Amino acid sequence: MDKEEYTNILNSLINRPESEVVEFKRAEKNFDFDDLGKYFSALSNEVNLRGLEFAWLIFGYNEKKHLVAGTSYKNGEGALNKLKHDFAQHTTDGQTFREIVPIEVEGKCVLMFKIPASPRNIVMKWKGIAYGRDGESLKPLNQSKQDEIRHQTPEPDWSAEIVPNATIDDLDELALATAKVMYKKVHASTIPAGEIDEWTTEEFLSHSEMMRDGKLTRAAILLLGKPLSIQKIHPTNAQITWGWKDKDGEVVDYEHYSIPYILTVDKIFSKIRNKTMRELPGGTLFPDTMKQYEDYSIREALHNCIAHQDYTLEGRITVVENEGFLYYSNRGSFIPKTVEYVLKEKGPQKEYRNTCLTHGMVHFNMIDTVGRGIPKLFKEQRRRFFPMPEYEIDEKGQTVSVTIYGIASDDAYTDLLKSNPTLSLMECLWLDAVRTHKPITKEAAKHLKDKKLIEGRAPRYNIALSIARNVQQVGRYTKETGLNKKALIKLVLQLAVNAGEVGFKRADALDVLEDSLLVSMTKTQKLDYVSNMLRTMMAEGLLEKNGSGRAWRITTKGRSEIE
Repeated sequence: MDKEEYTNILNSLINRPESEVVEFKRAEKNFDFDDLGKYFSALSNEVNLRGLEFAWLIFGYNEKKHLVAGTSYKNGEGALNKLKHDFAQHTTDGQTFREIVPIEVEGKCVLMFKIPASPRNIVMKWKGIAYGRDGESLKPLNQSKQDEIRHQTPEPDWSAEIVPNATIDDLDELALATAKVMYKKVHASTIPAGEIDEWTTEEFLSHSEMMRDGKLTRAAILLLGKPLSIQKIHPTNAQITWGWKDKDGEVVDYEHYSIPYILTVDKIFSKIRNKTMRELPGGTLFPDTMKQYEDYSIREALHNCIAHQDYTLEGRITVVENEGFLYYSNRGSFIPKTVEYVLKEKGPQKEYRNTCLTHGMVHFNMIDTVGRGIPKLFKEQRRRFFPMPEYEIDEKGQTVSVTIYGIASDDAYTDLLKSNPTLSLMECLWLDAVRTHKPITKEAAKHLKDKKLIEGRAPRYNIALSIARNVQQVGRYTKETGLNKKALIKLVLQLAVNAGEVGFKRADALDVLEDSLLVSMTKTQKLDYVSNMLRTMMAEGLLEKNGSGRAWRITTKGRSEIE
């Protein structure tokens, strides 16, 4: 959706009265974080009760005077992304804004917060308290409304739907045999293998939840169906595409795979070039050789894609083998909302998109439901001193992807993990985010600072100097943190001396300082930093404007600083 479409939405919201699912706030400069959370909870609950998909919270519009006020709240994409990330730490199931869209109206910025409805039968809370609307008032959600949400029936399970014209003949014999072998393995402690062997095919499918009331489910077709039986769940695109890209990102080879998925996984597994590694960057870590990727990780990531794919979107699952990493993607939203939530949560996941399909995969030893899947991916990477799996969750809930690294792409990170063997899984995740200049929460930053693992200020943290010294990465540290302010000032003064009476321009200063500033800064941030620095140096009497007023030159005081 482009900015023009959002402008049209804003105009339609303005032209109708403020309601329980639309809220306008001036918020010209600031807005209390907790109040924002309360509005999120209230609007999310109210939009659920009205059977709508989302609500809107608008900053920068004066609803009483019917005029655009403009807002500078959380200015910039980085600040808005961090807000969404921080927000998810305090809401039910890690929910956050679907989108935060800045648009320009009458030359002023207006922020549009798109707030999703709370999931069916789940009350949205902010810091443990549920809020609602009563006209224009914001107050705790009353008990009757909470009960109404909690008593909602869950979303129907697409994978459990019966395929009316499907029969046993639509299932692949090898897939059925493989499923039965796996079923025996999973249930070996509770059901004798001989008893399972005596079951008819219909009984086996019923026990494994692939058949209900004597009819095959969509899950049965996906996991066990012959390729031609895919027509019986049309228009679902039950397809997995494997691709191979070279070091330049060019596609070298690809192949499309269809059902039965219980066999397809092995075919894709055999395609992946899982090299044997004898020595890792930074030195040998283990006495024996090891593969580039853990077998479990290759399969688990693909199994997760199959289990959590939103098949109603009619997209395909993708597995791409690159130089040094594997990339997986599937269609649909990330049910747990955040990876941090998964790593913190103990026990099974509370909600599944395809419950019937998931249960079948559990019966066939493809996945488990005790919450070990994603955490084990992270643990395997931690054990091998490799970068953490990297999840990308589409804001619109259309795609989830994960990258699994097969080589230690960063010696500094590898050395850091080797020198700190007691790091927890969450600490590894946070440090990996710092390493790749991604936002972390205030709580995470405080935790890492208290352990003297990082330093700096939000949003630009870096690995602590003491750690850099221990792992002999001071050069990397210096590049990451940039030169200190005094060194930068001396560079500018030397530039001014070289420029003479003609003076230098801001672009010249940026050219001199750019490589000495934080590598995590964007071009715009570096330009703003240089502008502020030149103004400060003028205020301190080190620089002055030249005769034309369009360039800077050094003062007598400035010369004394570098002599």
